[in-house]
Amino acid sequence: MDIVYYVATSLDGYIATDDGGVNWLPVPDLEGEDYGYTEFYASIDAVLMGRSTYEKSLEFGEWVYPGKPCWVFSRQQIDINQPDVTLTSRHPDEVVAELKARQLKRAWLVGGGRLATSFRAHGLISEYIITIIPTMLGKGIPLFTPSDRLEKLKLVDTQTFEDGVISLRYIQQPKG
Repeated sequence: MDIVYYVATSLDGYIATDDGGVNWLPVPDLEGEDYGYTEFYASIDAVLMGRSTYEKSLEFGEWVYPGKPCWVFSRQQIDINQPDVTLTSRHPDEVVAELKARQLKRAWLVGGGRLATSFRAHGLISEYIITIIPTMLGKGIPLFTPSDRLEKLKLVDTQTFEDGVISLRYIQQPKG
């Protein structure tokens, strides 16, 4: 089971404004260019996110993660009114075990610096796809919150787009 943290960040390391806003993210100007999103989305079997990301995604109107089972991590009870969405307060290890039991191969860890930090702290993220947007937010929700975990990563792919956006793909450094 691969957990992929696929996320856009500002050049100064923020994934959203303080209120969770992402309207600073660029809309590709080039016809047919989506920064690899369509190909990535086709490669995943499931979606994992925190409550704040889930609630923010509902503001787009139509469910933006169709056709994929989704787990929303929250310690609070919230209304879930999307098919294939499961609310969970379980530990990330337990949810990953469930994904494996369902024979899912690849899950997208969406948004949420805190949730990503939790997955990272338990060594659950196998791949990072970080897309750097040439914008400085100055403040906001950080890509990661502080952690004691040291990780050695291997850069396996880069993509540069005409508008200055850069995508970096890292995997866990092989042990040994």
